[in-house]
Amino acid sequence: MAVKLHRCRNLWVKVGGHPCWRVQKALDEAGIPYEVVPGPVRRSKRDAMEAHTGQRLYPAIEFDDGTWYREQSADMAQTIRAGRLMEKSG
Repeated sequence: MAVKLHRCRNLWVKVGGHPCWRVQKALDEAGIPYEVVPGPVRRSKRDAMEAHTGQRLYPAIEFDDGTWYREQSADMAQTIRAGRLMEKSG
């Protein structure tokens, strides 16, 4: 099952403290296939993100079944590394 990683447009930022990169790196390390979906820079333009997650913050993961997963990036990375990402689906 491939997932979609909704993240900021700053794809070049690859430092440990950047929330989007932290989750993307965890997906890479876990070997989970994903598609990057860069979203709007301005929070005021993130209506779709808020509709699905209740927040206007990145990153978020969208599953094939249409459900979304959003927590603090450190918690998301920990879930991914523990092999429990798919438990968050549905």
